[in-house]
Amino acid sequence: MQSRILYALVATCLFTGPALLTSPAMSQDSPQPTPEQIDFLGITTPDKLSAASKRALKWPDIGNEWFVEFQTHNLKGDFAFEKGVCRRDPSAVIKEGDTYYCWYSRSTGKTQGFGGDIDNDKVFPWDRCDIYYATSTDRITWKEQGLAVPRGEPGAYDDRSVFTTEIMKHDGMYYLCYQTVKSPYTVRVKNQVGLAWSNSPDGPWTKSEEPILSPADNGVWEGTEQNRFKVKKKGDFDSHKVHDPCIIPFNGKFYLYYKGEQMGEAITFGGRQIRHGVAIADNPKGPYVKSPYNPISNSGHEVCVWPYNGGIASLITTDGPEKNTIQWAPDGINFEIMSVIKDAPHAIGLNRTADNEAEPTETLRWGLTHQYATWDYQVIRGFTSHRVKRHVAKGAKGDD
Repeated sequence: MQSRILYALVATCLFTGPALLTSPAMSQDSPQPTPEQIDFLGITTPDKLSAASKRALKWPDIGNEWFVEFQTHNLKGDFAFEKGVCRRDPSAVIKEGDTYYCWYSRSTGKTQGFGGDIDNDKVFPWDRCDIYYATSTDRITWKEQGLAVPRGEPGAYDDRSVFTTEIMKHDGMYYLCYQTVKSPYTVRVKNQVGLAWSNSPDGPWTKSEEPILSPADNGVWEGTEQNRFKVKKKGDFDSHKVHDPCIIPFNGKFYLYYKGEQMGEAITFGGRQIRHGVAIADNPKGPYVKSPYNPISNSGHEVCVWPYNGGIASLITTDGPEKNTIQWAPDGINFEIMSVIKDAPHAIGLNRTADNEAEPTETLRWGLTHQYATWDYQVIRGFTSHRVKRHVAKGAKGDD
């Protein structure tokens, strides 16, 4: 049957003549270009628009306010590379007095993967992590201050690893949300989200006794083999894991943005099938209720969100058909693409001290990222960005 359908499609393309291979004239519902659009977009024949031209005419804006390029650089002190130590997934940076603070995932030793003794091996670089923190006065040289949030006691929901944390300061309190894994760490294990709070950035931290967010429970594994791609039913977009949490105070509530991984995750035309969701609470400690509009993105990897112009902006990277874009939603849920970017740093730790209303990407002017020195060991680095306004040849006049 499939071969007959394929033959029919090929025959249609080959034998229906050249008319099928040309764009039709503009229909009644086609966008009507203005003279300014015709000139800017370089449209040759306004009454015969290609699909690309029709999409271009629907773009909400073609300015450069959201378009940035990035550079990365090494840091000093305890954020310089240290063999045998993995430091990754930096939180946003906040400032207390003259001191900058950052929290991050920290583990030691090489990664063995899933082929050996999962009870004692380290299966990922982010396995067997605790959350540490460091401080700096110049944003270049960082001093590791020690443990902030440890793994839980045996049997707890976070006894295997706590990692990929994000900081929120609200009403004089500090909140760290983070991923958790309960032993044993198998490929079908369901990651959750935990929370800790303190009245000081230096701790001590009180941990939530239960997760504040868990995966959907409507997927069904096929068989008992540890194979995460064998499913009878995939379930919701976050039926396997909830990752990369970040809480933002918004519209008098607390929006917990997160990455969802689906059971039986597929590879699509955009790569891995990764999407983002949001859960909303009246109190920073929850309870958090997932939005009925989830998923709120078609793409993404690590969550990177910030408030701007009464809404929420999101940097979407790495995976999916809308990867490498900056998006914005006036209501924090219905996101639209504002720009397409390249070479965005991984696992961005934003500068939360920025004046977000100065420019839509002001919070991206500097911050933290991580880089793979090897598969086993990652290192925290810095990044900067700049707006790109023009493309000018060397020696030619123009500004950028």
